[in-house]
Amino acid sequence: MKDYELEKRRYIIGSVAAAIVLIYLVRLFTLQIMSDDFKKNADSNAFLKKVEFPSRGIITDRNGELLVYNQPSYDIMVIMNEENGRLDTAEFCKALDITPDFFKKRMADIKDRSKNPGYSRYTQQLFMSQLSDQEFSVFQEKAYKFPGFYIQKRSIRQYEYPTAALLLGDVAEVSPEDIKEDDYYQPGDYIGKIGVERSYEKELRGTKGVQILLRDVRGRIQGNYQNGRFDTKPIPGKDLTLSIDVNLQRLGERLMEGKLGAIVAIEPKTGEVLCMVSSPSYDPRIMVGRQRGKNHSRLSKDPLKPLLNRAIMGQYPPGSTFKTGQGLTFLTEGIIDSTTAYPCYRGFVFRGMKVGCHGHGSPLSIIPAIGTSCNGFFCWGLYHMLTDTKKYGSLQKAMDIWRDYMVSMGFGYKLGIDLPGEKRGMIPNATFYDKAFKKKWNALGVISISIGQGEVTLTPLQIANLGATIANRGYYITPHVVKEIKGQKLDSLYTQRKYTKASRRAYDLIVRGMRRAVTGGTCHSANRRDYAVCGKTGTAQNRGRDHSVFMGFAPMEDPKIAIAVYVENGGFGATFGVPIGSVMMEQYINGKLSAGTERQAARIQSQHLKYGTKDR
Repeated sequence: MKDYELEKRRYIIGSVAAAIVLIYLVRLFTLQIMSDDFKKNADSNAFLKKVEFPSRGIITDRNGELLVYNQPSYDIMVIMNEENGRLDTAEFCKALDITPDFFKKRMADIKDRSKNPGYSRYTQQLFMSQLSDQEFSVFQEKAYKFPGFYIQKRSIRQYEYPTAALLLGDVAEVSPEDIKEDDYYQPGDYIGKIGVERSYEKELRGTKGVQILLRDVRGRIQGNYQNGRFDTKPIPGKDLTLSIDVNLQRLGERLMEGKLGAIVAIEPKTGEVLCMVSSPSYDPRIMVGRQRGKNHSRLSKDPLKPLLNRAIMGQYPPGSTFKTGQGLTFLTEGIIDSTTAYPCYRGFVFRGMKVGCHGHGSPLSIIPAIGTSCNGFFCWGLYHMLTDTKKYGSLQKAMDIWRDYMVSMGFGYKLGIDLPGEKRGMIPNATFYDKAFKKKWNALGVISISIGQGEVTLTPLQIANLGATIANRGYYITPHVVKEIKGQKLDSLYTQRKYTKASRRAYDLIVRGMRRAVTGGTCHSANRRDYAVCGKTGTAQNRGRDHSVFMGFAPMEDPKIAIAVYVENGGFGATFGVPIGSVMMEQYINGKLSAGTERQAARIQSQHLKYGTKDR
């Protein structure tokens, strides 16, 4: 019995010993083969992979004026595995002029994978960004005392002018979403957030380099691993030349001081955007440095919405500028010809309906109708088109053909400008009205769309593009703000012509009508002796005071600039739209303002409008 018990104990002890050995073998296999923790730990002790950031591409205007460039900046990076609680926190905080509470929160945020999904205790993590030269100097003197913390040199954006903030955009730290979308980025990297900086991010950012440094057992840098054999050099980002004329842009922002709205100017032959003003705006230089977050928060809470790029995001009724597109459609479809005359009894009056108009001669044909901005004429034109069942078969078919003309002119959909956030505006079709009115609608019920009211909305960019299309007598090139990418061709979208459905004959008549508006109609204050201006006013109805709109181009026979001006609650088109458009065209065509025009510009600049909830 005793021998049996002894034998049994032997088996038990042997089995336990075997199990322990097996557990150790499995654990060793897991750690050394299945897991790379030891490898990471060993690599982190032996090497420091130091990312070298490329210089971001610089941005200039169409004349070579520097707009955006780089300045050196310094980030504090941390490797948690090296810091490992050995830091004199008080001295560290003093060196960076931060509080212990800030230090604790920042370290916790770095380790929080919900906020920092790319976290690893073996790799460098951003602790603090964009130190100034003075802050860097103070920290560098004591850096050797702070194990696990390193200085990372990079650059930050600087802006030459306090202008074009929404167009140029800004650069800030990547979000978790940015990192998920593109594995190029790591926590702490920078990315373009809006404007050109966003839409041309891949061209501007360049390619990172990596420097592999060798460390001894105490973590001290001993030099480049194998004399830099495995290092890669950063590749700088590509420089951009914008189509913007910075002097024209600055003038536009001056003229829009104290007003809400936008100015967009386009070179008709190329589709290049010469200026894009959104008001109110802000100085782009406040979005640089560690105060960016605070400033962005303040701007986002401003009720006047300075972060909204009204030029491409504002969706407004175009008012009478839209009549040019109606005239083109009616002429091409044969609804009217150059001699067709419609009456205007201070407006369109028919079957108990009246759409008011100001006093002028009656009846009148297309050229004087454009010149005087007659509401009656264009209401009659749309009514006859939508009720011509002999030509179109039905109201719905006529409506959709009308809509096809509008789409061909660049309305109802995004034009495709090379900026993020563009809105499409609204052009209704038969399906829209069938659904809205349960198929119980008629031509009179939608007549207001003929004068740019009702359901129709456009962006200021689309209105300016309408001017460019008329200037070109029937085609446009997709508007774009980048003229040239160094070493790279522009997307073919920004070089190809897009033709509308309207005829060349129709465009010639509309141009004559727009010229009549300047020589003796609603745009007469834009008339000049040195070059011929063509224009069209708009007074867009609104719940408060009307919006002031102008669309035009010059010179008439060799157009160099097409422009749209939109001033919210500015009143008649001739009040703000026409004078602002006239001043802008003179600046671009002549390269400067005359003394008299400069005085006019100063008066416009000083005229600030009051905005309240009711007006907006």
